[in-house]
Amino acid sequence: MCLIFLALERHPRHRVILAANRDEFHERPTAAMTFWPEAPDILAGRDLAAGGTWLGIHRSGRWAALTNYRDPSAHRNDAASRGGLIAPFLTGSETAEAYLASVAPLANRYNGFNLLADDGCGVAYLSSRTGVVEALGPGIYGLSNHLLNTPWPKVAAGKVRFQQLVTPDVVSEEKLMDMLADRTAPPDASLPDTGVGIKWERRLGAVFIASAVYGTRCSTVMRLDRSGLVNVVERTYRINDGTVSGSDDRRFQFQASMAP
Repeated sequence: MCLIFLALERHPRHRVILAANRDEFHERPTAAMTFWPEAPDILAGRDLAAGGTWLGIHRSGRWAALTNYRDPSAHRNDAASRGGLIAPFLTGSETAEAYLASVAPLANRYNGFNLLADDGCGVAYLSSRTGVVEALGPGIYGLSNHLLNTPWPKVAAGKVRFQQLVTPDVVSEEKLMDMLADRTAPPDASLPDTGVGIKWERRLGAVFIASAVYGTRCSTVMRLDRSGLVNVVERTYRINDGTVSGSDDRRFQFQASMAP
């Protein structure tokens, strides 16, 4: 995933609310979110090129999500797939902090990444750039392709809108999806310089990325209730020559087995 908004312990009903976009090259083969045949307790999409995923949740209620850390100067073609970091946590029994601590010494095997993990008791965060595991307290968080809460325009503005959408008694999935579909381009002066050039910084600056070769492939909204009820909706976009021609929604609901 390339953009994640997260609300922790900020709603009377929902312990966790997550809204996220996965951005990827259009040619990279992908399977939509479903329960995996070989691991039927894992609900996740799948990167068919390397076999991993960007966001997944287990029937127990454990979930994890990752974004890439954008640094083209440090990119390695022989690096292990970052998507392989999700499933071992989902099927394991380690706490989120313990799992991320075990990943931190191995971070140099991968290209840069940010990893969020929730064991049902709390969410932890690791960036391969810092190697530091951080337990996250109640709050509103935004994560793109730099460190957690780095105030890139789409992260800073998105957090404000996200907070407005997760405070009503009834949280609207459709309004969150609308937020994730925002194509507003920030002014050039506010864009970061991540080494990809100004033309790509412009393309990547919006919440929803649309270009002929690379862009937002799907959006996900996930809510974990305090009762253990899990609701997930994934919207997959049909894209032709960089233009969205339609979308398909997949909805899932189940009771987490770790619920109190």
